[in-house]
Amino acid sequence: MKKHKIGIIGCGKIAQYRHIPEYLANEKAKILGYFDTNIARAQSLAKEFGGKAYDSYQALLANEEIDAVSVCTTNVSHAEITIAALEAGKHVLCEKPMATSLKDCQDMVDTAKEQGRFLMIGHNQRLAKAHMRAKELLDGGIIGEIISFRTTFGHAGPETWSITPGPGTWFFDQNLAVIGVMADLGIHKTDLIHFLTGQRIVETTARLHTLDKLNIDGEPISVDDNAFCIYRLEDGAVGTMHVSWTFYGPEDNSTIIYGTKGIMRIYDDPAYAIRVNTFDGEEILFDIDRIQTNESQTKSGVIDAFIESILQNKKPEISGEAALDSMRVIFASVESSNLGRPVMIKH
Repeated sequence: MKKHKIGIIGCGKIAQYRHIPEYLANEKAKILGYFDTNIARAQSLAKEFGGKAYDSYQALLANEEIDAVSVCTTNVSHAEITIAALEAGKHVLCEKPMATSLKDCQDMVDTAKEQGRFLMIGHNQRLAKAHMRAKELLDGGIIGEIISFRTTFGHAGPETWSITPGPGTWFFDQNLAVIGVMADLGIHKTDLIHFLTGQRIVETTARLHTLDKLNIDGEPISVDDNAFCIYRLEDGAVGTMHVSWTFYGPEDNSTIIYGTKGIMRIYDDPAYAIRVNTFDGEEILFDIDRIQTNESQTKSGVIDAFIESILQNKKPEISGEAALDSMRVIFASVESSNLGRPVMIKH
């Protein structure tokens, strides 16, 4: 059986807890190389799982045996490394957020097309079982036409998850992250709304705030720790998104959709992944799975989808183009917050 040879660029928590284990579990993939700015970290992973540690990402990309790479670095370096990898003839799975400017996102998409390589972005919420089933139910008209929605994603913050835990995490550094919770969690739920509704967000009214998080010096962090958005969809439905790093209790990753024939609650009920209440009083319950959390990691499906797209020579569903639609909303929301008014989104 042919195995696709993989390089890991960035060896932090997301690589260690998601990418590497899922590649190792996929019989059609083999990891050949690792790079991290912390060379010892890359060397440790190479020793544990096999493969070679490189002293630069350029050296890793020069290995012609490597077919594809995962880019798991800080936000600000995604575009540079992804474009270099595509130009080196590699397929790329890049972690979210795709990049830190709209131009960089577009350049990534354009380079993938020019090089004839696949670019996939790690928007794993699309692959959660309840979200996939909810999409089918919504398309089937179970709650009629969508009128409004409310989606939330909040936990206690990346300092509980980062490879450098505590207030010194790179997520809190504007020079490395550029955008805070809006890019970290907001991109997930923005992309999810696109996926579930089959519509694009065309207007955003947003407020990004730093409400509680402090850096290592005890000063407010330089990026947002809460984001509040009002989104309008193409067909006129309006809903809200709240993402937060200040939910100091159970993680909330719920979505509620209100339609002309009922209400659908997704990952909102601890007993059922989906609960539908129809206008005529019927309750329909779906016991599908439990949403994964930072404390309870399960297989995301992202790596398997990436490998399968390469094997089938078929553009991945979570393509650079699809991610670009969602990133336009993120950047427009930052603009809306800065200007203090709604912003239209040109797709």
